Amino acid sequence: MATIKRLGVLTSGGDAPGMNAAIRAVLLTAASYNIEVVGFKHGYIGLLEQEYKTLMPQHVQNIIQRGGTILKSARCPALQTPEGPKLAAATLHQLNIDALIVIGGDGSFRGALEIAKHYQGQIIGVPGTIDNDVDGTDNTIGYATAIDTALDAIDKIRDTADAFERIFLVELMGRHSGFIALSAGIAGGAEQIICPEFGPLSAEDLRRVLTPIQHAQLLMGKASYIIVVAENSYPGGTTALADALTKAIGIECRACILGHIQRGGSPVGADRILGSKLGAYAVEQLLQGAHLQMAGEVNGELSLYPLALTGERTKAIDPFLVRWQQQVGSA
Repeated sequence: MATIKRLGVLTSGGDAPGMNAAIRAVLLTAASYNIEVVGFKHGYIGLLEQEYKTLMPQHVQNIIQRGGTILKSARCPALQTPEGPKLAAATLHQLNIDALIVIGGDGSFRGALEIAKHYQGQIIGVPGTIDNDVDGTDNTIGYATAIDTALDAIDKIRDTADAFERIFLVELMGRHSGFIALSAGIAGGAEQIICPEFGPLSAEDLRRVLTPIQHAQLLMGKASYIIVVAENSYPGGTTALADALTKAIGIECRACILGHIQRGGSPVGADRILGSKLGAYAVEQLLQGAHLQMAGEVNGELSLYPLALTGERTKAIDPFLVRWQQQVGSA
């Protein structure tokens, strides 16, 4: 068993509901092993600027239901400079941090790998991102909540779409993957879903979107129609796509861009449980000597995955749902 007396933890990159559950689990698990926990604020900025505090059990009371992260988060361009990782490692050494837990996505894990080149302690990652685009775990912390948040918005937009018999395009996050778009789109009964996995969509490909709309109009006449779009799926964005469709079919199409609302809100039960499991598992695996690994859950089983491979994007969205959506709707 590895000797760890002082453990560091930080949240980096985009915040995700359930990060607080992970922080809480890290602290409570570490405390059960008499390990002191130091929380770095504002992600890697806290390492570079030595902005930190010793966490105590009272600091994590009543936080499991809160969105965001009590440690705050931030992007850290300074970490991408040659001196950034060296300075971060120096801080860890200076504060006698034996191991570091990084809660974030693949960008945060890349930063951890750079720090590891100069750091003598252990590093382990915990996947926290609503996009679910991290390999080595079926779901990331925050993904389940983001789906429910997007679904709630889609349901409300559907009410207005029905009232005005109008076409709405709902843009969801996921510029590199369609996990949120596919799941929320199917759960919300969207007539079409546009995401990276269905192939690029250009102005010349507009017929792919137009034909199903026109077919639906022949069958049902003027009616509501929802298209869920993953961000960056069309040149100029979803608003440009809505304008192009309006001109092509002569019916007003409205774009609704949910943006950062998808990151906020109280985490659903699944994210509270996943955050708790992965936070606790990360501490236990550090004590077993784990280094440069990510704590994940695959097929219901907790497991480790090489940190260097988490950004390879080998994980695919549900192939059955993709096939079914293409069969009954359109990409």
